[in-house]
This record gives sequence, C-alpha cells and structure tokens, in this order.
Amino acid sequence: MHIYYSYLIFDQSNIKTMRKTLLFISIFLFAVQLMAFNPEGDTSWKSKYEASLGFSQTTFTNWSAGGDNSYSINSMLNIYKNYAKGKISWNNYLGLAYGVNYNKSTTPNVRKTNDKINFLTKGGIYAWKHWDYAGTFEFKSQFDEGFDYGQDSAVKVSKFMAPGYFQLSIGMNYKPVDYFFVFISPIGARLTVVNDKSLTNRPEGAYGIFGDNTTLWQVGGSVNVGFKKDILKNVNLMSKLDLFSDYRNHPEKIIVGWENNILMKVNKYISLNLATMLIRDHNITFVDKNGNSQGVKTQFRETFSLGLTYTMAH
Repeated sequence: MHIYYSYLIFDQSNIKTMRKTLLFISIFLFAVQLMAFNPEGDTSWKSKYEASLGFSQTTFTNWSAGGDNSYSINSMLNIYKNYAKGKISWNNYLGLAYGVNYNKSTTPNVRKTNDKINFLTKGGIYAWKHWDYAGTFEFKSQFDEGFDYGQDSAVKVSKFMAPGYFQLSIGMNYKPVDYFFVFISPIGARLTVVNDKSLTNRPEGAYGIFGDNTTLWQVGGSVNVGFKKDILKNVNLMSKLDLFSDYRNHPEKIIVGWENNILMKVNKYISLNLATMLIRDHNITFVDKNGNSQGVKTQFRETFSLGLTYTMAH
C-alpha cells in the first residue's frame, strides 16, 4: 500500500503574502465589529452581513496526462447597514474580497486572484414619491500588490492606493422598491490616487496619471444603479452599475464599472459564489506581457468558489 502526502513549501515571498492575508483577516474582523453597530431597541437600523470562505484543490498522482497540483482560497465579506426614519435615510455598504492561488510550478508560487475594497455611503432627504435629495461618497482600492506575469518576469501594476478612487456626488435618488435604486448626479468630483511613482513614471503612465504626479481630479456627472434581491429560493443577486462622465476631458467616453455577485446557498453553511467585475476606463491603458501598449481595453474578472458561508440580517 502506498500513501501519498502533499505539502506546501513557503519561501520569503510566500511568507510575505501570508502576512498580508493575516492583515486582511484582521481588517475583516474589525470591519465586522465596526458595522455591527446597532443601538439596542432602535428599529430605524437594518443590517445584513454576508461572509464566505471558498476553497479549491487540484492534485495529481501518477497522472499520465500531466498537470500541476494547485490550491486556492477566496474570501468575501459584504456588509449592508441602512437607516431610515421620517424623511431621513442613510445607506452604507462595505465590500471586501481577497483570494490567492498556490501552484508549485509558477514563480512566485502564490499569486493573488481577487482583491477588493469598496465602501459606499449615501444620505438622503425625502423629496416626493420615490425620490430623495441625496449625496454619496465612495472609496475603492485593493489590499495587496498586483502583478502582470509574463513568461520571464512579473511587472507590478497596482497596490494599496495605487490606484485608489474617491468619488463625491450630489443629485437625486429614485427608489421605488427596497431592492432597486437609481442615483442620478449632474455634478460630482472623482479623485484618482496612484501612490507609487514607479508606476506613473512609465511611458504609458498609470490610471491616467503621468510623471511625478500622484493624483487625477475629474469633475463630471454620474449614474449609479443598484439591485439586490433573492431572485430564486436561496439564490441572491447583487448588481451594481457605476457610470461617470468627465465634463472637462472627453465627456463622451463614459467610465463604466459593473459588479455582480450571485450567492447560491446549498444549506445554512455551504454555498456557491459567483462574482464578476467589468471595467471600461479610457484612463487605463492596457500593456501586454512584452511591455507594449495596446490602448484601452474592456477589463473583466470572474471568480467562482464553493465554500463556507454565513448570512445574518436584523
């Protein structure tokens, strides 16, 4: 009888990734405590928490067709905290995600597969039927460094606050039902931060920023559409579409961000999770693995995982 054992060998880069993963988990737990605020007896607050931890593993033993052992882990946290009393409403959303993959045949062995920080807060005052005067603030970034892996080298393309996006908008919010809204803003400001001059000093710049500059200010209008509902029994869909037009620089070139998350519960603690993200931004130039600029392209990311899940609402 033969017994086969599989194990991971971690070098310094792996340890560094593990430390950042622990940092993410710490922020994850802190965010749960922060968004768990709910004054006792105050029914004006409604909260919902969605957390999942997904795993996948592929192993080969004497497999004639060949293949490499690989392991991956994906984590996700969505927190919704909403307040409504009289003519005042206040909606908050915090979305965090992080995932890594281990493959012994790649260098480095551990590579990031998913990374997201998204915080959105929106306050409103009742105007008339289904309409509110409203203002929003949104922040987007990522926890870890991101790389474009070529055949012989890895090129850094992002890290925390490179880029980081801040957007402040005022306008009108239309919400005919609890699970759907459209926010229309004729005026707002969008700030892009790239806190890494090694990225901005490249010939193609980084995220619309060039040279020793680290910020890009844009003034324009925006439309945000949100949908979150159980579309089938134990199947929840969250969809978020963000559109922005820069009035001062090619207003016809709309910046598009479209995020979708489908959570399918198998039972109370096990679920399937499908997350997608589509981005179209003319400030972001695509560079191929040989370092050649290919112009603006539509970006798309998809993550599918099976794992543990926990949902709570009150």
